[in-house]
Amino acid sequence: MSFDFSSLIWIFLAFITLQPMLTGRWYAVQRTRAIRAIETAHGTRVITMIHRQEKRSLFGFAMFRQIDLEDAQAIIGAIKETPKDIPIDLVLHTPGGLVLAAMQIARAVEAHPAKTTVYVPIYAMSGGTLIALAADEIVMGEFSMLGPIDPQIAGLPAASIIKARDSKPIGDVSDIALVLADMGEKAVAQVARGAIELLTPRLEQSKAEALAAKLTSGHWTHDYALTAGEAGELGLPIKVGMPAKVMELMRLYPQPVQQSGVEFLSIDLPRRRV
Repeated sequence: MSFDFSSLIWIFLAFITLQPMLTGRWYAVQRTRAIRAIETAHGTRVITMIHRQEKRSLFGFAMFRQIDLEDAQAIIGAIKETPKDIPIDLVLHTPGGLVLAAMQIARAVEAHPAKTTVYVPIYAMSGGTLIALAADEIVMGEFSMLGPIDPQIAGLPAASIIKARDSKPIGDVSDIALVLADMGEKAVAQVARGAIELLTPRLEQSKAEALAAKLTSGHWTHDYALTAGEAGELGLPIKVGMPAKVMELMRLYPQPVQQSGVEFLSIDLPRRRV
């Protein structure tokens, strides 16, 4: 059997076409094994929400994964089908997303009768933090991050819109600024009320209200890195020490497009000492 140049071209094109699918399937199988290993070790049901596509692009346009209603539907379904006496481990890696979807997930987490644990290997910002507030325990690594849950209006911090409106005479404020400030006040109040609802089973009412106000009122910028130590001081049920199996699971969610400049060699390679 002989191959001409055109046949080799077609084989090459077929390989290029199938390679992403085969790679994705390999990762899916490995993730299934890793999740099963965690479930066996912890005696829990593991659910993941990994938004690891921060750098993916399509035809030159950046694409971002965030918490949406599809995520909410999937996670709520998984929680509802989990037996009431089985604890849940929820692994979060997300920049945030829709408040509506995050609150739906948080309420489902809170409603589960058995213990719920949220694992934050790297970061769970904004809506991810809102979900974490519903857990009985939040497990973070030494350098993991949570963040404020202050709502954003038209891409701007709601608290800052309100502050800008209140900093000048009402006659000097444009109609659109007044509308945005009104929406901002409602958004801050709604998110704070939701946070208090999630926190009160574990904190006293006054402490829950104070913490909700700090997280929603623009005390920090929206991308502020809330460390494990600081989150613990605020009264959240933080445990520091990320299990190795969870970090191994994270490695099975690679970026679709590798744009990182970080490289390193395996530690077990032979090394020459100077």
